[in-house]
Amino acid sequence: MAGQLAGRVALVSGGGRGIGRGISELLAAHGATVAVNYRRDAEAADATVQSIEAAGGSARAYSASVDDADAVRTMVDHVVADFGFVDILVCNAGIASKGRPVSDTDPAELLNVVTTHAIAPHHLARCVLPSMRTRDRGDIVMISSVATSHMGPNGAPYNMGKAAMEALAFTLAKEERPHGIHVNVVAPGLVETDMGVRLARAMTGNRELEDLRALDAGSPFGRVCQPLDVANVVLWLCSEGASYVTGQRIECDGGGPR
Repeated sequence: MAGQLAGRVALVSGGGRGIGRGISELLAAHGATVAVNYRRDAEAADATVQSIEAAGGSARAYSASVDDADAVRTMVDHVVADFGFVDILVCNAGIASKGRPVSDTDPAELLNVVTTHAIAPHHLARCVLPSMRTRDRGDIVMISSVATSHMGPNGAPYNMGKAAMEALAFTLAKEERPHGIHVNVVAPGLVETDMGVRLARAMTGNRELEDLRALDAGSPFGRVCQPLDVANVVLWLCSEGASYVTGQRIECDGGGPR
């Protein structure tokens, strides 16, 4: 498929659902071949691949738990064997914390959330860098959260994980600039996804909340942020329009609460 990303290969962690699906589909629509990573939901990943292929794009699903260094290495090796290289990495896989104060947080939850959001991107970046460094340009985009701007209560594991992810991104931006690799952060606000519902429940304390569109009236521009809104920022960061942009953090939250 022709497009501004034609000839490029993107690996999107958690690429089969929610924000990840939006990113996978948009990058493919602009010409990238997309490796759609998933951990458990093979059906969703396959549906994303089928959607991309039906639109004329190229994609393949890859199973790996990105918090497992060996699994990440194996997955990246398979992607490189299949497509020759990876020159776009989007670290998107994430999980919500349970909305508890520090005093009531299970240590296992803390470890799980921080590992998923911060250590997993380290594994992914470390494994794709040898391939990415062989290309004229590389892009690593980490999907963080506006949570790191506010550090609100009852979400320490999530806040900590995303803050550590951003520290990794800004460090990588300096280390990899000599290799032509751009590293940037996209920080969405509340997005209409399954995980967005869980985060909204944690933030509001409303355990009955099901439909985020119920929050449209109080949201910027009259609607809750959509996966495509985030995907469009990722696309720009990987485009020629952002050829002189690295080490930046862009919030995608409509300017904050109304």
